[in-house]
Amino acid sequence: MGSEEEPSQVRRALVDSLAGAISGGISRTVTSPLDVIKIRFQVQLEPTTSWGVLQRDVYGPSKYTGLLQATKDILREEGLPGFWRGNVPALLMYMPYTAIQFTVLHKLKTFASGSSRTEDHLHLSPYLSYVSGALAGCAATIGSYPFDLLRTILASQGEPKVYPNMRSAFVDIIKTRGVQGLYSGLSPTLVEIIPYAGLQFGSYDTFKRSMMAWNRYKYSHLNLGSEDDSVSSFQLFLCGFAAGTFSKAACHPLDVVKKRFQVSNISLQIEGLKRHPRYGARIENSTYKGMYHALKEIVAKEGFGGLYKGLFPSLVKSAPAGAVTFVAYEYISDWLESILM
Repeated sequence: MGSEEEPSQVRRALVDSLAGAISGGISRTVTSPLDVIKIRFQVQLEPTTSWGVLQRDVYGPSKYTGLLQATKDILREEGLPGFWRGNVPALLMYMPYTAIQFTVLHKLKTFASGSSRTEDHLHLSPYLSYVSGALAGCAATIGSYPFDLLRTILASQGEPKVYPNMRSAFVDIIKTRGVQGLYSGLSPTLVEIIPYAGLQFGSYDTFKRSMMAWNRYKYSHLNLGSEDDSVSSFQLFLCGFAAGTFSKAACHPLDVVKKRFQVSNISLQIEGLKRHPRYGARIENSTYKGMYHALKEIVAKEGFGGLYKGLFPSLVKSAPAGAVTFVAYEYISDWLESILM
């Protein structure tokens, strides 16, 4: 019995990891332009909207002031490749991240429900769905964090580049900060990802259960034929879209603090993040001493609005990214199950 179950568990893990990696890669590549814009907003000290004009006496003119304006500027100055800057390390980060996340998530839900069947996982209490998502996100973050750091550095540097490629950034960080430099900002990242992943997966399961209940009601009360609670691709897309929007809106301030902390703690140059002056004030390598200090400094110098810089492109990116990831995972997982299980 044990010898039969072991290969099945290995195949199940293979299905989850492959489906997670592929769906993550698709989602990440499609939404890369919005992610680049979001990061540029987040690491810009100057106001990113016209209502922040009162803060201009603190830093000076803003490089990016809106989604459309930022899109035009990046396209004019860096061309189309500028929208996929940092996409290789992002893929190297996101594909292992989603592979680990979905694998750990399925394992945790199997343990909690006593069954490896995906259908049985939907009967778990919402509380367990949120906790499983949070733990899976934590494990995935630790496993893929160095690539997240490199992606942030490459996407935020602008033109002229400090680092021409991922290898040069990696070598410089190792030389100046050692291996621990690759994990700079890990603590605030975990503080962000635990509630974010918990909310994303927990709310996705909640929305999916609600959609299945609606389908049962529709078929049983509206005389639309035999009862069927299966969820369509469009309904899965809506569930993923809603989950991505909700979780990102709730956790965006933590993401801003994380990005600032990552950039300020990397010695790109002795003076800090040495971008061209047109990209605004530098984030010096001694700007933030910790996550709480970064939070206080952002609020003190930029107001509470500083914690929501890049929110709009972040939502525009996270909503479809969540939808694409979940829909792609569901279908790729079913396809792989038909081949491997």
